[in-house]
Order: sequence, then structure tokens, then C-alpha cells
Amino acid sequence: MMLLLIVIIPLLGAGFFGVFGHRQWAFSANIAFSAGTFLAACAMTVRVLHGGPILAFHQQFFIDPLNVFLVDLTAFVALTTSVFSRAYMRIEGHTGRLNPARLRVYHAMYQLFIFTMLLALTTNNIGVLWIAMEGATLSTALLVSLYRTPASLEAAWKYFILCGVGIALALFGTIMVYFAAHGVLGAYRALLWTHLDGVKDRLDPAIMTIAFVFLIVGYGTKVGLVPMHNWLPDAHAEGPTPISAVLSGLLLNVALYAIVRFKVLASGDTGAHWPGALMMGFGLASVLVAAFSLARQRDVKRLFSYSSIEHMGLATFAFGMGGPLATFAALLHMTVHSLTKSSVFFTSGHVAQKAGTQDMDRITGVMDRNPAMGWTLMLGSLAILGIPPFGIFASEFLILTAALRQDPWSVPFLILGLGVAFAAIFRKTQAMVFGATEIPRAPSPPSVFPSVLHLALVFGLGLYIPHALAVWYTEAARLAGP
Repeated sequence: MMLLLIVIIPLLGAGFFGVFGHRQWAFSANIAFSAGTFLAACAMTVRVLHGGPILAFHQQFFIDPLNVFLVDLTAFVALTTSVFSRAYMRIEGHTGRLNPARLRVYHAMYQLFIFTMLLALTTNNIGVLWIAMEGATLSTALLVSLYRTPASLEAAWKYFILCGVGIALALFGTIMVYFAAHGVLGAYRALLWTHLDGVKDRLDPAIMTIAFVFLIVGYGTKVGLVPMHNWLPDAHAEGPTPISAVLSGLLLNVALYAIVRFKVLASGDTGAHWPGALMMGFGLASVLVAAFSLARQRDVKRLFSYSSIEHMGLATFAFGMGGPLATFAALLHMTVHSLTKSSVFFTSGHVAQKAGTQDMDRITGVMDRNPAMGWTLMLGSLAILGIPPFGIFASEFLILTAALRQDPWSVPFLILGLGVAFAAIFRKTQAMVFGATEIPRAPSPPSVFPSVLHLALVFGLGLYIPHALAVWYTEAARLAGP
């Protein structure tokens, strides 16, 4: 029942806002729908932890320790983002940047976007996974273009075209997997994860090689892996800040989850290391290209979008290495990155909104104007840079430790990328926060709480990972493949 509620609640929310449109209570209703989804996710997690994996609705839905933690993370960040958007989007409406019709689109597409991500995470059918990812593309394209400015429309078209091409390649890869499994499993079961995993060592390696290449390029476009990343900075910079937060904090994770699932299938023969090597190549290229691109950014949201490319590249690299430690570290990195990056977008979005610009050269003295936002932005920036004791330091340390053991040649490149990214982001954010200003002090925004909550969780995970959570990650790492 809880599994059904997880996908039904946001779908009902999308229909509700589509019918009733924007009202004064729409922001609260958005929070209520998101809260219901999160509570259902928590209840389902308890069921999985005590009763084991769940197969439901004629095996079309499947929950195990690997995807259940991502379901929880997605539902939680969706809830906190809806809380943040209540104040942020009201200001956008009051200033005239968004009218009631566009706010109606925002609420409906926000819930539809959450539905598609949760459907992608919970489905046991690789065909439904593809449909869900395509649905996420269509809903977020409308959200990216919400302001209807030339820049936002251009960003939405770039996002739609590039991700549309990527998802088409992923469809071809999905068909190839079905073709490889059809003779082994039959027509119906050849699309189900649980059955595919049971016969992964019997799938034709030549076909699976072709399939995985198309899948990593296709879904890798949604992850923002280099060189398929060009849509990501524009979409983050031109869309509303709440959409930047969920794109960076959630959608990239879901697409990477799909790649990891297919990597398990492609590595069915224990001697097949090429899927991991391919992921490591894309991941390392993403870390380096994103790091060296950071110094040239002037738009604050573009800056942190390139940081997302870097961090998702790092997680992809770790999944590619495989092994218990690297996979554990990659799962932890996905978690803390989602929490930290959404927090950074919350704060930087409010700063840009109050300053009336996203140009970092024109945003200075945040600490003088608003100490709450100044400290939150600075701490969030330090957290995303991997300063101890925040959780990203712990995950990056584990990834580097695993790389030293398994692929020591890669460590200098990883350290170079992390060092360049650190210098670029720190130099720009400290100027924003501590620069001189003559603007009068402003009151603290009511939506600073979600940012602080996320940073508190990331800080706690950097100091101590609860035993239950560590066991959870360990089991999920086992399921994520060799």
C-alpha cells in the first residue's frame, strides 16, 4: 500500500494543481502533497528494513536496499524544496516575474516531476524506467522555461534537445538489453530487473557491450557527464531556483541509479571489467572538465551547476571502480551531495533574488546585509568543497582511499580536479559573502530553515554514520555490483 502511495500522491498532486490552478493556499498544498509522499516513503523503508525487498503489482514494482534509500532521499529533498519554494516563489509572484498561470504550471509540473523520479526509482521494468525518465525531461523542460525569457527558452530547448537525443540513445540500449534477454527469459520477463539480474551471466556479452555503451551515453546525458553536459549549466541558471535544487540534487541521482543498475547487468561475467572502466573514464573526464570550467563562471547558479557535474563525475568514477569500499563511498557521496547542493542553491538563490542579479561580481557583502544568509552560504560552500567535518569530506576521502588501493594512477588526477574546484569556488564565494557593501541590513528570509537542516544533516554524517545507516549502505553497495 505504501509503495502505491509513493507514486500516487505526487501524481494526484499534479492533477490537483492542474484542475484548481494557483491559489493563495497552493504553496501550502504543495508542501502537504510532498509531506505525504515523504511519510509514505518512510513507512515503506521501515517495511523493507524489517521484511526485506518488496515485489508488487505483478512484479512491475520492486524495492530493495539499493533504491529504497534513494526513494527516501528524493522524497525528503522534494519536501524541503517545497518548503523553500513557498517563500521564494511568492516573491517571484509579487515582483511580477511569474503570473498565476505560470505558478499553476510550476506547482503541477513540480509534483509531476517528483512522480516521474519516484516511478523511475521504484519500477522493476526497464521500459517503464525509460518512460519515467522521458517524463522527467518533459516536465522539467516546462519548468526551466517558466520565466519565458529568451535565455530561459533557449536553455529549455537546449535541455529538451540534448536530453531528448540522450534518452533516445538510452531507448536503443534498453531495446538491446531486451533483445539479449528475450531468448533466455521470454517476452514478458525480459524487461524485469529481478529476472534480468538472475540471468545476467547468460546474456550475450557482445550485445550487452553495445547496449551498455548506448545506455551510459543516453542516461549519462541526464547525469551531466562530460561531454554530454552542455544542457546542465544553462538549465540550472535560467530556471527557478527550486528547480535548480531538485535538478541537481535529485534528477542526476536517478539517472546515475539507472546506469548503475545496467552496469550490474553488463558486468554479469565476473571477468568483465569494461563497464566499470567506461564509467571511470566518463567520471574522471567530468571531474577535470568541470573543475577547470569553474574559474570562468560569473553566474552564481552556473558556478554551482558545474560543481554538480564535478561531484556526479566523482560518484560515477567510484561506481566504476566497484568493490565494497568504493561503492559505499559513492552511495554516501550521492546522499551528501544532494543535501549540500540543494542547500547551496536555496541560499544562493535567495541571495540572487534579493540582489536582483546572479552576477557574482555584483553580489558582495552578503554577511553585512544578512548574517543568516551569509553564514549559510559560506558553510554550504565549504561543505560542497569537502572541508571536514562535513559529509562530503568523508565520502571524498573514502573514494580517494579506494582509488589508492585499486587504481592508484587516478589519484593525482582526482586531487588535481578537487584542488582546482576548491580554489575556484572558495575565491568566488568568499568575495560574495565578505566583500564590502553599503546596502542596509535585510531581515532573515523565512526559508533559511531548509538550508540549515540540510547542512546539519551533512555535518552529522561527516562526524558519525549511524549503525543502521551504515548497514543499509553496505547492503546497497553489495547490490550495486562488483
